[in-house]
Amino acid sequence: MTTYAEFITEKTTPLTDGGLDIGLSEINSYLYPFQQHLTAWALRKARSAIFADCGLGKTYMQLEWARHIPGPVLIFAPLAVAQQTRYEARGLDLHIKYVRDQEDVIPGVNITNYEMLDNFDPTSFTGVVLDESSILKSVDGKTRNKLIERFQDTPYRLCCTATPAPNDIAELANHAEFLGIMTRAEMLATYFVHDDDGWRLKGHGRDAFYRWLASWGIMVQQPSDIGFEQSGFVLPPINVEPVWVDVDSKQFAESTGRLFVTGLSGIEGRLKVRKQTLMDRVETLAKIINDSDEQWLVWCGLNEEGRQLSKVVADSVLLEGSHSLGDKIQRIGKFLDGSGRVLITKASVAGFGMNFQHCHNMAFLGLSDSYEQYYQAIRRCWRYGQKEQVNVKIILSQIERPILDNVLGKEQVHDDTTQNVIAHASEFARAELERSDQSNYGYRTGETHGDGWTMLLGDCIARLKEQSAASVDFSVFSPPFLSLFSYSDSPRDMGNSKSDAEFQEHFQYLVDELGRVIKPGRLVAVHCAQVGSTLNHDGYIGIKDFRGMLVDMFMAGGFVYHGDITVDKNPQAQAIRTHTKALLFKQLQKDASWLRPGLADYILIFRNQGENEVPIHPDISNEDWITWAHPVWYDIRESDTLNTREAKSNADEKHIAPLQLGVIERCIRLWSNPGEKVLSPFAGIGSEGYEALKQGREFLGIELKPEYYRVAIRNLKRVLREQSQQRLI
Repeated sequence: MTTYAEFITEKTTPLTDGGLDIGLSEINSYLYPFQQHLTAWALRKARSAIFADCGLGKTYMQLEWARHIPGPVLIFAPLAVAQQTRYEARGLDLHIKYVRDQEDVIPGVNITNYEMLDNFDPTSFTGVVLDESSILKSVDGKTRNKLIERFQDTPYRLCCTATPAPNDIAELANHAEFLGIMTRAEMLATYFVHDDDGWRLKGHGRDAFYRWLASWGIMVQQPSDIGFEQSGFVLPPINVEPVWVDVDSKQFAESTGRLFVTGLSGIEGRLKVRKQTLMDRVETLAKIINDSDEQWLVWCGLNEEGRQLSKVVADSVLLEGSHSLGDKIQRIGKFLDGSGRVLITKASVAGFGMNFQHCHNMAFLGLSDSYEQYYQAIRRCWRYGQKEQVNVKIILSQIERPILDNVLGKEQVHDDTTQNVIAHASEFARAELERSDQSNYGYRTGETHGDGWTMLLGDCIARLKEQSAASVDFSVFSPPFLSLFSYSDSPRDMGNSKSDAEFQEHFQYLVDELGRVIKPGRLVAVHCAQVGSTLNHDGYIGIKDFRGMLVDMFMAGGFVYHGDITVDKNPQAQAIRTHTKALLFKQLQKDASWLRPGLADYILIFRNQGENEVPIHPDISNEDWITWAHPVWYDIRESDTLNTREAKSNADEKHIAPLQLGVIERCIRLWSNPGEKVLSPFAGIGSEGYEALKQGREFLGIELKPEYYRVAIRNLKRVLREQSQQRLI
């Protein structure tokens, strides 16, 4: 059986090492140390992604990775990148074959283009590499789905691309899904929440998300991000200069049926401006290029832009998407060997993967609002290894200024966000490369004693293991309700379970410890409610039987299911708090098939094995018992709780919901004697302890979250002061 420590380690790092344990001495010395470590890590993982910025040597890393895979490997690459990769393989003394179909495949390393996907049998390959894997976002959904589906059983998978935008959920989800780590729906349900601004990381999900990401994908913008020397990897200066083309505003306004220019109006307005200013922009750029004797890379957005420019620029090579693959390779080759001084193409055609660092002059013949295309195009020349200052000209009409402002604004946001993310994620990335145990990341323990009470900070299962057997007389608590990253980011938090099965496995360790520390024949009272299911996390909208789940787990742990109590709840208050459409008035008129009753609370009572040696004599009257013995408690005030305000964290996604003091009082007075020890393994802000001390019992509380632990101590001290003051009166 898996030990609890092993379980937490597996839960902390969901993608365990399942690949090849290749020593650094076996990695080609041609690679830089950081490249060697990343390659060895990727081999160890078997299924992983290397998100490394342009010029950091993704090609060398993926080739060295492929060389170690036992069996045939197929590398998919965009456009002419395949030929460039074959050339770079010589530096590793590695022969790779360019293949067009299955008959061409050799036992070693093979490379092809994404367009030829249908020509291969995925089952014949041990490993597959997606070079410039961010293309998963750009290819049509059909091709992306084919890649995911056809290689889902391939044991070794590697994705290589530049550092993705930190908020690009689609790109990260595509990679996770291709690698078989997690589906997009699972990723969103686990780490994200949807609000008015769209999807965002849960407040307590941030560290957990980057820890999860680092277990299969490492982001690197520069070697120092993961603890290596920066020497040799410094980006050259870049000079981005807009060149404004005069436009007859009156003539343009008349062409749009307006008296004057009122700005760009959506895609249609942008396209109209681009077409109307085409020849002016072509003439302006042609003069700049023809006055230079250096190489130039020109990005256009319309076919006609490229065609007109190629007519008036000497020694130019025009590359269009309609050209055959062979023609594309030949034209790019002319630019690379210098026989073609100017390459004119689109970012969608040659903006992924190509290394054009032999050229340091670039121009955009117009601009779209896509920051990603702009970024990818810039990085074909502005990359590690470039020796010259990169000069970028952006040819625009004055009317198009908002487009440039939009792209540059996105660039600033991207740079700031990426730096924050890299800084945040680098700790986890370094731990992955060093094979460090992260199961205790952020985990703290502590112990505080008072008159008749003890509070323990830490994991309730680990801390219960420290307690003597049969040392607790009664336990009452409310466990986590399958609520991912709502209150903490710790993997030791049972609420942070990515599936019901993982929660049950985690909770079962607690049941076993409760069975050990609770005295024979004594009781455990567990507060719970049914849990709503969600489309993202569960695949349907409805209710999950959390109550039944707890009953099953306690019975599996040897407890006897002793009884339960229903605690009445106000459905209108639930509707206001949760906004669930199942309780809203408007659903009466819209579609009553979604309506359901409000959810009650339950107190489940379990009896430990063995005979009780000390009879319990409740200090209650027969009249109290008549009320308390009723299967439904109608008279519990929902607001009868301790103050939660001082414990609320800004990162908490939900309000703290402590158990009502009236419920705790009844349980303690019914099933324990004065002076006996009451346990809460999820002490929270100390509600159970507050009531236990108030009723003359001792209390042992365990709390994982330091903020709640501190508030619980204050509440326990407060109740003793209140009792002392009452005695003085």
